[in-house]
Amino acid sequence: MNLDQQIQTLIDKAPQDGTTPQVVEAISPALKLLAEQLQHPEYYILQTLDQSWVIQPFINVDQPKLKKRVIYAFSTLEDALSYGNPDSGSQLVAIPLPVTHILFQMVVLEMPDSLYFFEIPKNFQSATEIKRSEIQELVQIYLQDYQQRRQSKSRKIPPNIA
Repeated sequence: MNLDQQIQTLIDKAPQDGTTPQVVEAISPALKLLAEQLQHPEYYILQTLDQSWVIQPFINVDQPKLKKRVIYAFSTLEDALSYGNPDSGSQLVAIPLPVTHILFQMVVLEMPDSLYFFEIPKNFQSATEIKRSEIQELVQIYLQDYQQRRQSKSRKIPPNIA
Protein backbone atom coordinates (compact mmCIF):
# COMPACT_ATOMS: atom_id res chain seq x y z
CA MET A 1 0.00 0.00 0.00
CA ASN A 2 1.53 3.32 -1.02
CA LEU A 3 1.47 6.40 1.23
CA ASP A 4 -1.59 7.94 -0.44
CA GLN A 5 -3.53 4.71 0.02
CA GLN A 6 -2.42 4.54 3.65
CA ILE A 7 -3.64 8.10 4.24
CA GLN A 8 -6.95 7.35 2.56
CA THR A 9 -7.41 4.32 4.82
CA LEU A 10 -6.77 6.51 7.88
CA ILE A 11 -9.38 8.99 6.66
CA ASP A 12 -11.89 6.24 5.84
CA LYS A 13 -11.46 4.57 9.25
CA ALA A 14 -11.71 7.81 11.22
CA PRO A 15 -14.88 8.25 13.28
CA GLN A 16 -17.54 9.67 10.99
CA ASP A 17 -18.46 12.48 13.36
CA GLY A 18 -18.39 15.35 10.91
CA THR A 19 -14.91 16.60 11.79
CA THR A 20 -12.41 13.81 12.46
CA PRO A 21 -12.03 12.70 8.81
CA GLN A 22 -11.40 16.33 7.80
CA VAL A 23 -8.83 16.75 10.58
CA VAL A 24 -7.05 13.54 9.56
CA GLU A 25 -7.04 14.77 5.97
CA ALA A 26 -5.68 18.15 7.10
CA ILE A 27 -2.72 16.59 8.95
CA SER A 28 -2.06 13.96 6.29
CA PRO A 29 0.63 16.04 4.53
CA ALA A 30 2.61 16.06 7.79
CA LEU A 31 2.32 12.28 8.13
CA LYS A 32 3.30 11.79 4.51
CA LEU A 33 6.27 14.16 4.82
CA LEU A 34 7.61 12.17 7.78
CA ALA A 35 6.88 8.80 6.15
CA GLU A 36 8.82 9.83 3.04
CA GLN A 37 11.95 10.10 5.21
CA LEU A 38 11.73 6.41 6.01
CA GLN A 39 12.64 3.46 3.81
CA HIS A 40 9.67 1.11 4.17
CA PRO A 41 5.90 1.40 3.62
CA GLU A 42 5.18 -0.73 6.70
CA TYR A 43 6.93 -1.75 9.89
CA TYR A 44 6.38 -4.36 12.56
CA ILE A 45 5.42 -3.14 16.02
CA LEU A 46 5.63 -5.32 19.10
CA GLN A 47 2.44 -5.51 21.08
CA THR A 48 1.07 -7.48 23.99
CA LEU A 49 -1.76 -9.96 23.66
CA ASP A 50 -4.20 -7.25 24.80
CA GLN A 51 -3.07 -5.22 21.74
CA SER A 52 -1.09 -2.60 23.67
CA TRP A 53 2.04 -1.40 21.95
CA VAL A 54 5.24 -2.28 23.77
CA ILE A 55 6.85 0.88 25.09
CA GLN A 56 10.43 0.36 26.17
CA PRO A 57 12.87 2.44 28.17
CA PHE A 58 15.79 3.87 26.23
CA ILE A 59 18.93 5.05 27.95
CA ASN A 60 21.54 6.93 25.96
CA VAL A 61 24.97 5.47 26.72
CA ASP A 62 26.61 8.87 26.25
CA GLN A 63 24.02 10.60 28.47
CA PRO A 64 22.77 8.03 31.02
CA LYS A 65 20.59 10.60 32.81
CA LEU A 66 18.65 11.17 29.61
CA LYS A 67 15.93 8.53 29.68
CA LYS A 68 13.15 8.12 27.16
CA ARG A 69 10.25 5.80 26.57
CA VAL A 70 10.23 4.59 22.99
CA ILE A 71 8.44 2.35 20.52
CA TYR A 72 10.55 0.32 18.15
CA ALA A 73 9.43 -0.26 14.57
CA PHE A 74 11.14 -3.07 12.68
CA SER A 75 11.48 -3.48 8.94
CA THR A 76 11.07 -7.28 9.10
CA LEU A 77 9.00 -9.71 11.13
CA GLU A 78 12.12 -11.70 11.96
CA ASP A 79 13.80 -8.63 13.48
CA ALA A 80 10.75 -7.79 15.56
CA LEU A 81 10.44 -11.31 16.90
CA SER A 82 14.14 -11.66 17.62
CA TYR A 83 14.22 -8.31 19.40
CA GLY A 84 11.25 -9.13 21.62
CA ASN A 85 12.63 -10.71 24.78
CA PRO A 86 11.28 -14.28 24.89
CA ASP A 87 12.59 -14.68 28.47
CA SER A 88 10.55 -11.75 29.81
CA GLY A 89 7.56 -13.95 30.63
CA SER A 90 5.16 -11.82 28.62
CA GLN A 91 3.89 -12.95 25.30
CA LEU A 92 4.48 -10.49 22.52
CA VAL A 93 3.32 -10.47 18.93
CA ALA A 94 4.61 -8.42 16.04
CA ILE A 95 2.01 -6.77 13.85
CA PRO A 96 2.64 -5.11 10.49
CA LEU A 97 1.34 -1.56 10.28
CA PRO A 98 1.50 1.05 7.53
CA VAL A 99 4.09 3.68 8.37
CA THR A 100 1.58 6.55 8.28
CA HIS A 101 -0.62 4.72 10.79
CA ILE A 102 2.33 4.35 13.16
CA LEU A 103 3.10 8.05 12.86
CA PHE A 104 -0.57 8.92 13.38
CA GLN A 105 -0.59 6.98 16.64
CA MET A 106 2.11 9.31 17.94
CA VAL A 107 -0.39 12.14 17.55
CA VAL A 108 -2.95 10.38 19.72
CA LEU A 109 -0.81 8.36 22.17
CA GLU A 110 0.48 10.14 25.25
CA MET A 111 3.22 7.85 26.44
CA PRO A 112 6.22 7.38 24.13
CA ASP A 113 8.81 10.08 23.60
CA SER A 114 10.07 8.72 20.27
CA LEU A 115 9.74 6.14 17.57
CA TYR A 116 12.84 4.27 16.47
CA PHE A 117 12.65 2.78 12.98
CA PHE A 118 15.12 -0.02 12.31
CA GLU A 119 15.57 0.35 8.57
CA ILE A 120 18.22 -2.28 7.90
CA PRO A 121 17.35 -5.90 8.70
CA LYS A 122 19.41 -7.47 11.50
CA ASN A 123 20.97 -4.12 12.41
CA PHE A 124 19.87 -2.98 15.88
CA GLN A 125 22.75 -0.53 16.23
CA SER A 126 21.34 2.06 13.87
CA ALA A 127 17.81 3.42 13.75
CA THR A 128 16.00 6.49 12.52
CA GLU A 129 14.48 8.39 15.43
CA ILE A 130 11.36 10.45 15.04
CA LYS A 131 10.52 12.34 18.20
CA ARG A 132 6.97 12.71 19.37
CA SER A 133 7.54 16.45 19.78
CA GLU A 134 8.64 16.74 16.13
CA ILE A 135 5.52 14.96 14.94
CA GLN A 136 3.28 17.10 17.12
CA GLU A 137 4.92 20.36 16.02
CA LEU A 138 4.55 19.49 12.36
CA VAL A 139 0.96 18.33 12.81
CA GLN A 140 0.18 21.56 14.70
CA ILE A 141 1.27 23.62 11.69
CA TYR A 142 -1.15 21.76 9.43
CA LEU A 143 -3.94 21.94 12.02
CA GLN A 144 -3.55 25.71 12.34
CA ASP A 145 -3.71 26.04 8.56
CA TYR A 146 -6.84 23.87 8.50
CA GLN A 147 -8.50 25.96 11.21
CA GLN A 148 -7.67 29.20 9.39
CA ARG A 149 -9.13 27.86 6.16
CA ARG A 150 -12.31 26.79 7.98
CA GLN A 151 -12.67 30.19 9.57
CA SER A 152 -12.18 32.01 6.29
CA LYS A 153 -14.79 29.81 4.60
CA SER A 154 -17.34 30.51 7.33
CA ARG A 155 -16.75 34.25 6.94
CA LYS A 156 -17.59 34.11 3.25
CA ILE A 157 -21.19 33.17 3.93
CA PRO A 158 -23.30 36.33 3.63
CA PRO A 159 -25.10 37.26 6.85
CA ASN A 160 -28.43 37.70 5.04
CA ILE A 161 -28.39 34.27 3.38
CA ALA A 162 -31.83 33.35 4.81
